[in-house]
Amino acid sequence: MTNPIVLTVGSLHYDIMVQADHLPRKDETAVGTRWFPKFGGKGGNQAVAVARAGANSRMFGAVGEDEFGRFLRAALQVAGVDHRHVATLADVGSGMSVAILDAQGDYAATIVSGANLQSDPAALADAALWRDVALLILQNEVPEALNIAAAAQARARGIRTVLNAAPARALPPALVSNIDILVVNAVEAEMMGADPVCCLHSAADAAKGLAARFEAVIVTAGAKGLAAVGPDDDAFTLPAEKVQVVSSHGAGDAFIGALSAALVQGKSMSEAAKAASHAAALHVSAKGEI
Repeated sequence: MTNPIVLTVGSLHYDIMVQADHLPRKDETAVGTRWFPKFGGKGGNQAVAVARAGANSRMFGAVGEDEFGRFLRAALQVAGVDHRHVATLADVGSGMSVAILDAQGDYAATIVSGANLQSDPAALADAALWRDVALLILQNEVPEALNIAAAAQARARGIRTVLNAAPARALPPALVSNIDILVVNAVEAEMMGADPVCCLHSAADAAKGLAARFEAVIVTAGAKGLAAVGPDDDAFTLPAEKVQVVSSHGAGDAFIGALSAALVQGKSMSEAAKAASHAAALHVSAKGEI
């Protein structure tokens, strides 16, 4: 395959970003300093991150027939992502979110999925969608049935699948059996049965435990770094680069995009993890952007 493509099946959100000194507590009205629109959705962010990492990127998803949808499609095009398999649906709004960023770079968000819940799993059988695809990316911001159908299509074609299991939810056996590489953060690893992750040692234990169900596992531990178990039980840890955090919003998506791009470019799991960790570090320090 001379020009391998990374296919992302997932969500697209029109993000409304609000900056404030702190995140509001229950019943508090916090005063913000500015707001701005931003391209988002874990699926869309990861597809764009793949393209920015130098790999060919294709997106499968859905938007509404509205201004938000036109904004999202235009952003994919500008980023160089093939969006021909993103459906435009009438009578349903595009996915959107509102995220609040505080002065320390932390955030909280609420999403409204809209059209992301209406993608047609049957459309995944289109042979043109899979032409030259070498890797599939999935996340949990779309219905379970869509992920199961996409992973089954990839497995039938001999294509590896990366699952970024975020937001965390129970994973059915029909999905687990078709996932090759699982990527989770500390909280998601704990929600999948791992002991609390507080350091690289505990992240390594979590990765080892989850590797009983997946070919390879990466557990990210924020500013501490990551731990992984590769396809041949090759385990390693990688400390995070030391950077000044401007915002952690979207760092995980930058990680997934760079990881996937490196894998289709022929890098080993450890090399791909290093590239992904560097991309995430650039992102949180605002030297990289999704």
